[in-house]
Amino acid sequence: MCFIIAYMSQDIRLDEEQATQRRARLLGLNYADTSRFTEKKLFPDILSFNDMTRIRVVPLQSDPNHLLFGITTNTSQQTLSGLQQQFQDQRLAFALISDTGFREYMNLYNPPKQIVYENIEINTAGSEGLVERISSILDQVNADDMLAYLVQQAHRLTASDIHIETQPDYIRIRFRIDGVLHPIATLSWQKYRVLRAAIASAGNISTSADEAQQGHISQKVLMADGNEVAVNVRLETVPTINGMDVVMRLFNLDTALYTLDNLGLSDKERKLVDAIISRPTGLVMVVGPTGSGKTTTLYSMLNSLNTEERKIITVEDPVEYQFPGITQISVRTTEEGNDNIFGAKLRAVLRLDPDIVMVGEIRDMDTAKTALQAALTGHLVLSTFHASTAGAAITRLADIIQQNPLYVSAIRLIMAQRLVRKLDEATKQPYQPDERLRSRIQEIVDSLPESIPKPDLNNITLYKPGESVDNPYGYRGQIAIREQFSMTGKVRELLESFKLAVSAEQIEAAAIESGMTTMLQDGILKVLDGQTSIDEIFRVLG
Repeated sequence: MCFIIAYMSQDIRLDEEQATQRRARLLGLNYADTSRFTEKKLFPDILSFNDMTRIRVVPLQSDPNHLLFGITTNTSQQTLSGLQQQFQDQRLAFALISDTGFREYMNLYNPPKQIVYENIEINTAGSEGLVERISSILDQVNADDMLAYLVQQAHRLTASDIHIETQPDYIRIRFRIDGVLHPIATLSWQKYRVLRAAIASAGNISTSADEAQQGHISQKVLMADGNEVAVNVRLETVPTINGMDVVMRLFNLDTALYTLDNLGLSDKERKLVDAIISRPTGLVMVVGPTGSGKTTTLYSMLNSLNTEERKIITVEDPVEYQFPGITQISVRTTEEGNDNIFGAKLRAVLRLDPDIVMVGEIRDMDTAKTALQAALTGHLVLSTFHASTAGAAITRLADIIQQNPLYVSAIRLIMAQRLVRKLDEATKQPYQPDERLRSRIQEIVDSLPESIPKPDLNNITLYKPGESVDNPYGYRGQIAIREQFSMTGKVRELLESFKLAVSAEQIEAAAIESGMTTMLQDGILKVLDGQTSIDEIFRVLG
């Protein structure tokens, strides 16, 4: 890749020199190709650096009787006349040089400061000293390097998002690490305008839009220190009273990580998922708020189904992860007049005879009905859906499709999930809960389905986050807490017997009666297993 970039740079420079030579011919000027100079001599006593940058002139050759100046297309005729008056004792000549050639001379007269890109460590994220140092680095580099550096460091810290937030007097940059935001740097408004323009150009969005926008950046940036950074982010922008805020969602391109084995499913959950996808028909929905890992779960399922015998097509807004062997279609639903584009695209996809279809999100009646019909006609349809619980997903879907009886027969599995921080095994601290907390845990454990072995709560030990020099927060990574049920047993009986609307609470009660473990119960089991803290479960679930 470095060689390719070098060749591309040489081609671009050659094109620029040829264009400059043609321009010199049209203007009746001499031309000098500074890229062919084996040695560039400097003459700091002839003109000061500030004068050279101001009038766009640089001395190329000098002796007692002759003086050759390099000029650019932006050098004025008035400047040339002024130089003739200033150096009357020498014979002056002028040659047109390229803008790149002029910049190279300026860098020789005033070499740019070497920038040391500091690695952000988890133990300094959010500290005042780090914010000052990173702010100083960002203030010295160009817009592309700013973007690449932020993405590079966010990947190092396994951050999920970069938040760029406009304040009245400055711009705040924060990383979301393991679900929690940490201050990283601040920018001046002047510097942010440069960064914002680079982000907008790369993501094909407008800096002056008065509505929310979505975009995607996928490019490689060769930074000033020689590092090449792959920038692959989803952009979300929104106008605020101070200006345009930006959130960049980072994508991990290592598709090998997206497997069912890495989802942390319990034996019971894995058995149900395996049973569902082993007979690939019906609708599977993964529900939860933004940032709960829904897309990761769906792609892990798709990866396990991705074989030579199956045709898999996805319809997404936008395509987040690219997988070989899967046909992926990006849909821009934010464009004016595209309210029903997801449903239309899904119908077009079904005419291509797929075995499995993934819909990025069910968000309207047209898409919901099309997905349900596809699930009833022999396709496996995977989709995300915004709902707080698995039971609430059924009631929300019923609201969208207006009590259509199709969904009872079409739905195979509904999985709701949240992400919680995982305790750092090296620093977590054991403690004995007080009687009030132990009683609360006992209530939750007693409500577990009969099929789940109930842990002994006598003399239980819980864990809380510790701290170390390397990790002062006590958490490292995230795990999912889940609840899921299939359209069988008491849930199916309830939905088929009721003609009126059924509440989420009724559905949840029926699912629990059929053996579902709720997210709270799953979280408590992970607390008792020492994987996370009770405070973290209550923080996420309330």
